[in-house]
Amino acid sequence: MAASGAIADGHGKELTIAIVNNGHMINMQKVAEAYTEATGTKLNWVALEEGVLREQVTSDTATGGGQYDVINIGMQEAPIWGAAGWIEPLNFSDAYDVEDILPAMRAGLSHEGTLYAAPFYGESSMVMYRKDLADAAGVTIGDNDSWDNVKAAAAAMHDPDNGVYGACLRGKPGWGDNAAFITTVANSFGAAWFDADMKPQLDSPEWNAAINFYVDLLSNYGPPGSEGNSFNEILALYNEDKCGLWIDATIAASFLENPNVAYAQSPNAGNPVGANWLWAWAFAVPAGSPNADAAQDFIEWATSKEYVQAVGNHPEFGWGSVPTGQRASTYDLPEFQAAAKFAAAEMAAINSAAPEPTDLKPYVGVQFVAIPEFPQIGVVFGQEMAAALTGAKSVEDALADSQKAADGIMREAGYYE
Repeated sequence: MAASGAIADGHGKELTIAIVNNGHMINMQKVAEAYTEATGTKLNWVALEEGVLREQVTSDTATGGGQYDVINIGMQEAPIWGAAGWIEPLNFSDAYDVEDILPAMRAGLSHEGTLYAAPFYGESSMVMYRKDLADAAGVTIGDNDSWDNVKAAAAAMHDPDNGVYGACLRGKPGWGDNAAFITTVANSFGAAWFDADMKPQLDSPEWNAAINFYVDLLSNYGPPGSEGNSFNEILALYNEDKCGLWIDATIAASFLENPNVAYAQSPNAGNPVGANWLWAWAFAVPAGSPNADAAQDFIEWATSKEYVQAVGNHPEFGWGSVPTGQRASTYDLPEFQAAAKFAAAEMAAINSAAPEPTDLKPYVGVQFVAIPEFPQIGVVFGQEMAAALTGAKSVEDALADSQKAADGIMREAGYYE
């Protein structure tokens, strides 16, 4: 394995890499031109919208299809796929300094102490809002504020006649899209996906209250067509100055262009535990890849301290664009501190995320549940929530149908009879 920074000779090698089409991944394609020049390894990029990526990568990896040499996955998949033998364990050189990877990211991408995916960037979620609009409206948003106060702030900033919408939030169906954000809302209302016997709880009063709140907030103070909005769509709206506030991945702060942005820790409705998520977009090697060594060499480079330096010193990017939430050392760099005004808020969110089981939830995960069946359940749930958001279904019917589907999936999987 190549030492980090001492790039291995990959002359004649060719890697096909499946990535999510988010900004840091797109930037990497340019930064990696230097990797190809240094190693001779040709990199073929397949950039996909995150829902499509999850579907294609899961299908190919589960069946041993061999379409990709390196894949983008996250904390839901890495430990489960590692345990199942779908992805290779990662073994890096001492120079890589695996201990520098933030503990929350390392733990979430490991199974029984073995690292199966390396974080390209990590994230929690937080409030990003237009301080100038909030000030003009006479409202404030505090850390861990109440949802009622956040809703009032969104209402005060909402000015659709002038193209400004109070709250921009995920509505696009998907277990990692609308379901991810909605789960943090539900957690904060005291809801949980499953009880101690792993029976679905989507018909609980807490879920009902949370979803009614979400639908009301986004229907009244969100942009039109919110049921089609995920990360990239809302980022574009925010950078067009069309959003009062946005609650989403901390990594978004790297790409916000308005200088009046301010940050706050995620709101809650009485329960702060689980109000902000924990995630990493990471790289893994599908089991049985004929290019496994070259793939691990690439991953070691792409998630290294040297890569952070390469982005920071790149003429098209700079220190405000480096991948964050992965390495502790990044936050110690003076150049990064000067460029990243969001760094303290981001780290506070990551450090406060609570993926471990609690008295309220018996499972690992904040915005997902770390069981193999969750993606299937989450996809159905996401579709039902989008139907509730558009008014095609009542909240009660959408939750009842989600509960029925989740119960059927869990029974079939043998969790209970």
